[in-house]
Amino acid sequence: MSVTRKKPVKASAESTSAKVRAAGLRPTRQRIALAGLLFRDEDRHVTAEALHEEAAKAGVRVSLATIYNTLHQFTQAGLLNEVVVDSGRAYFDTNIGDHQHFYVEENGALIDIPGETIGISNVPTPPKGMAVDRVDVVVRIKRA
Repeated sequence: MSVTRKKPVKASAESTSAKVRAAGLRPTRQRIALAGLLFRDEDRHVTAEALHEEAAKAGVRVSLATIYNTLHQFTQAGLLNEVVVDSGRAYFDTNIGDHQHFYVEENGALIDIPGETIGISNVPTPPKGMAVDRVDVVVRIKRA
């Protein structure tokens, strides 16, 4: 399941390679191909399975395990955010700016909530030696 939002930037192979390299990753053929699919037109939420299907349709031969590894590498490098909606479903979000999400339970879609519309308060102090990295809010919605 992939949900897209408008972003007026079309990534070229050169800019995709530069983006991967700037994130501190080696621009391998598979990383460049997957980054090209992820960052081509619009911000999006994508599962590994959906990206695997999209890659196959685009003629990119890559295993699902490689896609998972690449998505996690991109997340660690700051190119993506991982949004876990339950223990069996995670989305990778190309919009790494401040925002939260609605999760439509009926079809598994994620919809962005602008960061300024939700206030997070009373975040507990983490244990000694730890720091809060980020707080994710997923608001589950369904048809009334």
